[in-house]
Amino acid sequence: MIALLFPGQGAQSVGMGRALAAEIPAAREAFEEANDALGYDIAGIIFEGPEQRLTATDVCQPAILAVSVAALRAAAQAGLAADLVMGHSLGEYSALVAAGSIGYTEALHLVAERGAAMHAADQARPGTMAALLGVADADVEALCQEAGDAWPANFNCAGQVVASGSVEGIGRLLELAAQRGIRASRLDVGGAFHSPLMQPAAARLRPALDAWTPVEPAPAFLSTTTVAIEPASRLRQVLLDQLVAPVRFGAAVQAALDMGATRFVELGPGRVLSGLVRRVSRDAQLSQVGSPSDLEAVAV
Repeated sequence: MIALLFPGQGAQSVGMGRALAAEIPAAREAFEEANDALGYDIAGIIFEGPEQRLTATDVCQPAILAVSVAALRAAAQAGLAADLVMGHSLGEYSALVAAGSIGYTEALHLVAERGAAMHAADQARPGTMAALLGVADADVEALCQEAGDAWPANFNCAGQVVASGSVEGIGRLLELAAQRGIRASRLDVGGAFHSPLMQPAAARLRPALDAWTPVEPAPAFLSTTTVAIEPASRLRQVLLDQLVAPVRFGAAVQAALDMGATRFVELGPGRVLSGLVRRVSRDAQLSQVGSPSDLEAVAV
């Protein structure tokens, strides 16, 4: 059983997907469609930068979607078929494109609005995030409560949790972690993602999601927000809740394993999700598609 994985914001790098576009016509078309849908040369920013523009939330999110879909199309052309799709945060939109639940152009528009909404929420009340390593989930929850204005945002795998909150709240959290000998570091992100501080972004995104008519996912969509197989009727609410709820990636990977998944293929920039899967299961088969050379083994 094969599960496809799609990365979220933070996986970006200038030049991602450029080799795919140069060598695979199906991938190149994905970037051309993104340019047309968004009305500006996002492919140019993806391939050439500048980095500061690429990392801006409103550009970064559709950029990662475009690279993920380019990789998906190249892999499908090489013979990859899947039984399950899942994504980390923004990656859930890429996963739903892979499942045929949302059209690529519509996903680009939704993700562009999502990025703009999250950026606006951060401008109104600045926030940030921090990674805590080697700490149990329950202990991170307690630490966040003690710090105040901080919440667990990403339960990536055992011993790796990301917290989100106001700049002041995360500052207090880092101080508490240092006092108790806990390894922690502030992340370079533009907002308190997956926390109550993103509620204004959810309110802004709701009309766009309400205008979308989801198609039943095929292959099945396993949400890393709810850790459940979600039908079309639930998708708008899942993607809305996702903005303020934590990502439970480790638990979702375990759920996929329990369903019979033996192989995970990461599509898009980077290999972060593959590393997290390895932390959950040493036995899982892993592969990534981010460049043409990755396609040789993709259908094996």
